[in-house]
Amino acid sequence: MDVIAKMPTYESYKDSGVEWLGEVPESWTSAPLKYLLTMVSEKISSANSDLPYIGMENIESWSGRIIGAPSEVEGLANRFKKDDILFGKLRPYLAKVTNPNFGGICSTELLVYRCKNLNSRFYKYFLGSKSFIDLVDGSTYGSKMPRANSDFIGNQRLPAPSLDQQTQIANFLDQKTAQIDEAIAIKQQQIALLKERKQIIIQKAVTQGLNPDVPMKDSGVDWIGEIPAHWEVVKLKHLFKENTRRSKTGQETLLSLRMVSGLVPHNDVSDKPIPADNLIDYKIVGKGQMVMNRMRAAIGIFGLANDYGLVSPDYAVFDVTDNVIADYYLTLFKLPLMGVQFRLASKGMGTGSSGFMRLYTDQFGDIKVATPPKTEQVTLMQFIAATEEKNGVGVGYLLTQIEKLKEYKSTLINSAVTGKIRITPDMVV
Repeated sequence: MDVIAKMPTYESYKDSGVEWLGEVPESWTSAPLKYLLTMVSEKISSANSDLPYIGMENIESWSGRIIGAPSEVEGLANRFKKDDILFGKLRPYLAKVTNPNFGGICSTELLVYRCKNLNSRFYKYFLGSKSFIDLVDGSTYGSKMPRANSDFIGNQRLPAPSLDQQTQIANFLDQKTAQIDEAIAIKQQQIALLKERKQIIIQKAVTQGLNPDVPMKDSGVDWIGEIPAHWEVVKLKHLFKENTRRSKTGQETLLSLRMVSGLVPHNDVSDKPIPADNLIDYKIVGKGQMVMNRMRAAIGIFGLANDYGLVSPDYAVFDVTDNVIADYYLTLFKLPLMGVQFRLASKGMGTGSSGFMRLYTDQFGDIKVATPPKTEQVTLMQFIAATEEKNGVGVGYLLTQIEKLKEYKSTLINSAVTGKIRITPDMVV
């Protein structure tokens, strides 16, 4: 934040009389929001409307960008005009504040404010600043669906610099936030490339091994292609044996399958424990067993049990044979090419989360995979662990940079709209 500290300030300041706002430039005035901005509440039916609709989900948190495909909604909506400010009163901590350059209709969870003889972009930045969002969020009512009260918002004092100063500040922030957002986007692209590169390295390792000079042979399976000559092609049923033990009492701990962390105690992910009577006939799983979700969109998601407990009857539980390193196959099964094979082997009607596809044990067992010797599986897992660690360091460094940029952007906006820094015409290119 040294950059902000070196920016010019106003010659003199005065107490705003508002604790959270602090001092403001001597030349600025202030007034309650309701005297500066007009809250518009023009309700119209959204059914069959040809006006563009903005829902809460169409506003990106903190940036105010309009995102996603146009939403469709039936019922009442708020009418807004070009340059109105839309402020999300539901879960205000999400900072859903935007200033559309078009007119339309929006969710009734969005308050519509209209400026008269004021710069709407300046006040969009102010209402979306972290200080103001934190203030409003602290006033909400309701625990599960907290909402801000429009009267509370309307009574909050806002600074009122001259219109020329408002415009200079808005122009400055338009330019600087765009530059910061571009820098963030570049780093996010770099993260995506790092993850893609990691995926390519891991896929090559588990399908072709680590030695580029090793003799290769045709696997006999089109989607597998060539594999090291000393590897075998084995059906999964020879590596994993289904275990169908069921609970007779339901007293065991219920476990829940997760894609990344595997199996975790059910109570860690739910505040509604399931009665023991409802767990009778659930499948028993032991430490070290592999568990597969065989249903719908979650087909082929695997976990390795790190404890004894129960899983849903929709899961398949497998014992791991002696020539298998379970973590190696967990890595293999996460590859997109394996996901394709799991879906192709599934049976049922429909696709995706709305269908009734199921990967049965027999079909799973008939899938062929390239299988290195057990000792090589260990070596490959060591290589993969090192690759993931190195990738994680790179991704972590970029994520830290992104967080610093976001913090800089937030502080810059706060400082500009509250007068902690002075924006001059020469600061806008």
